[in-house]
Amino acid sequence: MTAKFSLVTTWTPASDSEPLGYGLELTNIGDAPVANFQLGFSGPARVDPHATLENGKLLKRLSNHTLIAPPDDYVLEPGATWTATARGLSYGLRHWSDGANSAYVVLEDGTVITIPTAPTQGKGNNAPLLKGAARFPVPAKAPVAHSIIPWPRHVATTGDRIAPAGLDLKPQGELAQAAGKAFAELVADLFPLEALVRPASEAGMAVEIGEKVGLGPEDYEIAFENNGVAISASTRQGMFYGLVTLGQMLRGAKLHPHTFTWPTGGTITDAPGFSFRGTHLDVARQFYTGAEVSRLIKIMAWNKLNKFHWHLTEDEAWRIEIDAYPALTEIGAWRGHGKALPPLLGSGPQPTGGYYSKAVIREIVALADRLAIQVIPEVDMPGHFYAALQSLPELRDPNETGEYQSVQGFPNNSLNPAHEPVYKFVETVVDEVLEMFPGGVFHLGADEVPLAAWSGSPLALDMLEKLAGKAMRDKHVKQFNQLGNHHGADEIEGSPTAILQAAFLRRVHDYISSKGAITGGWEEAAHGDAVDKDKSYVIGWRNVEINAALAERGFDIVVSPGQRYYLDMANSISWAEPGAGWAGWSGPQETYEFEARAGFSEQGLSHLLGIQSCIWSESMTDRAIFDRLVFPRLSAVAEAGWTTPERKSWERFKAMAGLMPILYGNWAAE
Repeated sequence: MTAKFSLVTTWTPASDSEPLGYGLELTNIGDAPVANFQLGFSGPARVDPHATLENGKLLKRLSNHTLIAPPDDYVLEPGATWTATARGLSYGLRHWSDGANSAYVVLEDGTVITIPTAPTQGKGNNAPLLKGAARFPVPAKAPVAHSIIPWPRHVATTGDRIAPAGLDLKPQGELAQAAGKAFAELVADLFPLEALVRPASEAGMAVEIGEKVGLGPEDYEIAFENNGVAISASTRQGMFYGLVTLGQMLRGAKLHPHTFTWPTGGTITDAPGFSFRGTHLDVARQFYTGAEVSRLIKIMAWNKLNKFHWHLTEDEAWRIEIDAYPALTEIGAWRGHGKALPPLLGSGPQPTGGYYSKAVIREIVALADRLAIQVIPEVDMPGHFYAALQSLPELRDPNETGEYQSVQGFPNNSLNPAHEPVYKFVETVVDEVLEMFPGGVFHLGADEVPLAAWSGSPLALDMLEKLAGKAMRDKHVKQFNQLGNHHGADEIEGSPTAILQAAFLRRVHDYISSKGAITGGWEEAAHGDAVDKDKSYVIGWRNVEINAALAERGFDIVVSPGQRYYLDMANSISWAEPGAGWAGWSGPQETYEFEARAGFSEQGLSHLLGIQSCIWSESMTDRAIFDRLVFPRLSAVAEAGWTTPERKSWERFKAMAGLMPILYGNWAAE
């Protein structure tokens, strides 16, 4: 007997005559009938816990992992197809990548058989499915003479000559030597056969790199002559950025000599518009190897981005080695059928996952530092903690009852602010993380705690009564077993949950501050003013307006609205585009043209640190999807962070975006 199956999934939006339908068609392509089997599948879409399943039984549902079975006594004969339809999704399908992207059958004897999965078929959508980075061809005539992203503050070059074959670096002093070495290593890795850095014996043009007092920490100046170039800056970072500009100019002039030129005279003087120009990467929903993370950091450096926000923990996984708690990675870093964490977001029934050892983390932090990038670690708390709580159940209140759920469908997923062992755990984690990440920032998340969190915990209710009185306790008791969270993250401000979270955040923030570090958080960290405004910053993500409002309250703010800077959002509303859609969509032009400063008062602008793109990974099982979603929008955000609004130009950016490197090399067919 050979058991083999194929699976087709379909999506039918709701209509006047029929509710939405998420169809599953399992065909027996083996040579024997099967009975008493189960079908497991996962992808970004989430079947609602209260959904009806036509022609089947819903056995188990955890977030986007679903296990179903056919009706009792059903036998699937060879060549036959069992069709079941789920009516009700807490995360519906908007794009082809939302559907199941892994599946498996569990036979009666416990044997697990992996099923190849094809993209979900959307009813009425027949356009070719899109993958890979969109191509932006370099035009025959560009709006500017030089290829530079992000565009500098002041370009006053003159003349035009054949581009040099390469750059022969002549650093003066330790800072210049460090900058030159970092740049040479970077271009050798990103463009290995172009030999952008080469000696005079191989026709390299002399590039003097020296120190000039008085320039800002990331500013640089470039002076051109017919047979040489000089870069000046006051810091290693400024010298490095000047070299990146030269490298981009050289690539453009060599690869497209009829479009871009190399000057014989004049100057470029440059300074960034924002001091915080970040990219965030979620490594919990999908795991990225140390090599992948390192290459992304190199691409960030080529875009003059300077903050890497490393989202290391989530409900779906714990990815950072902590010596004091080995169970976090032994259990929490792996998913699979029968494990504490089931297959999620396409990870499949086999054990899948990974984590970053301390040695790998130190290598990545050192690499980033050489490339003028600060790495900011995030351990998200108190919410989004399911993986850690599965690994260390002693962190739960042992007398807690009932169930609440996060917006992503994880039950009882939040660290309990009233359970004293939680704080020993958190302080130990903070100590170990800050030792690995010497940049002096600990991002504690603080987002998306469910409204009903801890409503069944006697410890939490007692704490709430002490903090806010019996009426607030009674209000929270009414949330007991209220699942909520079906149509978006709960707004908790002013709620009993927010009071408990604020007490937790205050205590953790005080500990982080005692270690001499700054606390980062998502916008929810501002609830109840739990963190000191002079020792923290927050990231506004829900909408554009929240950023200015938080700045007016005196919080240092990083702008990252989901509608424009969440790079997991699809490029358009088309079913054929991959990606998420809960915050809408944003094509490269919409992302580029968004202006973070809009709506801020003069006082508010003093608290605007900068901007950050966020790469959330639910859709990223297929790395060709990653390339399509992240590029060139990463460069669009980078230019918005560096180039002042009056100097931005979509037409100019579009003319040179195709020269920027992408991570995996997956280009779109179109």
